Amino acid sequence: MARRFSIFVFAVVVVAAAALVQSSKAETHDVGDDMEWTVPQNGAVAYQNWAARQTFRIGDVLEFEFTTGQHDVAKVDKEAFDACNSTSPIEHRTTGPANFTLATSGEHYFICTVGQHCTLGQKLAVNVSTVRAEIEYIVGDSLGWAVPPGGAATYQNWAANKTFMVGDSLKFNFTTGLHTVAEVTKANFDSCSGTNAIDTETEGPADMDLDTVGEHYFICTVGNHCSLGQKLAVNVTARSSTTPATPATPSSPSPSGSASPSPSGSISPNSPNSAPSIAVAGLSATLLSVAAAALLY
Repeated sequence: MARRFSIFVFAVVVVAAAALVQSSKAETHDVGDDMEWTVPQNGAVAYQNWAARQTFRIGDVLEFEFTTGQHDVAKVDKEAFDACNSTSPIEHRTTGPANFTLATSGEHYFICTVGQHCTLGQKLAVNVSTVRAEIEYIVGDSLGWAVPPGGAATYQNWAANKTFMVGDSLKFNFTTGLHTVAEVTKANFDSCSGTNAIDTETEGPADMDLDTVGEHYFICTVGNHCSLGQKLAVNVTARSSTTPATPATPSSPSPSGSASPSPSGSISPNSPNSAPSIAVAGLSATLLSVAAAALLY
């Protein structure tokens, strides 16, 4: 009986550990949830309360759902945020829905620039944790995984402005039967040889996990696709809690494939919410303690 209980507890611990890993993936936050991005009925406190319930990490995405022509969204600095000044926005999107990637830690400010919408409360401030979420990169973005019209430089340029870390993954979008993806050694990457590949996927879309530090090489093994430029090399670094130098913007797959109101009415970003982390840590510690005790009997 004790042995059966020990096995059960061990299984619970494994499931909990898997949940912890999954929770670190980059997340898309639908701003306002069902309220979406609009002039809130109860003023700025509506988005203040929404942000207070979220945990924002580097790599996460804010999705602003609004009707084009009725609203817009501009990323601004704190001074412009407090004054509802849209004169010199950092970024400005006029077509809904609009996505903003939280590429750096710290405070980020967003307003609607239409009429008096900002002063009526259509403004959002978030505070991004220094912990970088794991990111799934869509290789080639809208191009997907194909013979690139620009040759090998296409995928080289795609990878150049991204920071790959252990725990990230690559999604290769391609049509099954037309392409493959194989992880190979550098020698085979240079010679476009699929012999003795480390891993080969023949059905698209295919996911490749970046589990180790260092260079990772990928090629298409169909015909002369590799020699025509369908090859990708990425450099993977160790996971860090600091802000990456050039964070990436997660993309959508290709078709083929807390804040409190200040006296002036402005909003200050909420402090990073540590409650989820504390709760998770407590759960993990409890489960491990129970498992250890059970194994003694």
